[in-house]
Amino acid sequence: MAQHLFRLDGKIAFVSGARGHLGRAMVQALGAAGAHVIVNGRDDVALARHEAELREQKLSVSRAAFDVSDMGAVRTFFGGLKRLDILVNNAVSMQVKSFDALRPEDFAETYASSVTAAFEAVRAARPALKAGAASAGEASVINIASMYGAVSPDRRLYDDPAQQSPFHYGPAKAGLLQLTRHLAGELGAEKIRVNALVPGPFPASAAPKFGQRLAARTMLGRLGQAGEIAGPLLFLASPASSFVTGAALNVDGGWTAW
Repeated sequence: MAQHLFRLDGKIAFVSGARGHLGRAMVQALGAAGAHVIVNGRDDVALARHEAELREQKLSVSRAAFDVSDMGAVRTFFGGLKRLDILVNNAVSMQVKSFDALRPEDFAETYASSVTAAFEAVRAARPALKAGAASAGEASVINIASMYGAVSPDRRLYDDPAQQSPFHYGPAKAGLLQLTRHLAGELGAEKIRVNALVPGPFPASAAPKFGQRLAARTMLGRLGQAGEIAGPLLFLASPASSFVTGAALNVDGGWTAW
């Protein structure tokens, strides 16, 4: 009985940034749980390859290639959907730059691709999400934030402080956390839940000594593996979290709880 709470059979999900390190794991999780997953990214050729790989794994997928920072494309795509059950706002555009190298344009780009893009996606998808809620009893929006939306980087971990999580990333993710709360209040009466998933250290790769320093900073003494995002994501996407909205679920090995 409990396992059925996490099933997503017959549901339609959308994941932006679907080819990224955690994006791939999210798509795999949603698809394996029975959802049809619309994978999104800017590069249609690369996205088509990803779509083919997922279909080889017998997952139900389709692709939608557009930039989530392009508000016209966002409105056109989501406005054309008849139903959507799960919206995962995962994409973000960011270049790692030092304190001295950052420009106002860098802040604007990262904020637009994270906070503004999530807002516009939800607003454009609202009719489709309402249709999903009418059919299945609820719909779920999951904004992918970061522990750096709540805490600052520990400069002592880095050989080169310029390589730490940059100054324009954390503030954008903090904005996304607050947007999550606002959206939850706006959409709750329509049975659309809005929550944030807050990953911690999930590096795609890390030099051994640096990885050891990161791992030691967590309560569990290790780094996150991409597949470990699956359970928390499915919890927020599925009826298992039917009374959870406006929440931020930390998946950081205890990093932010010290």
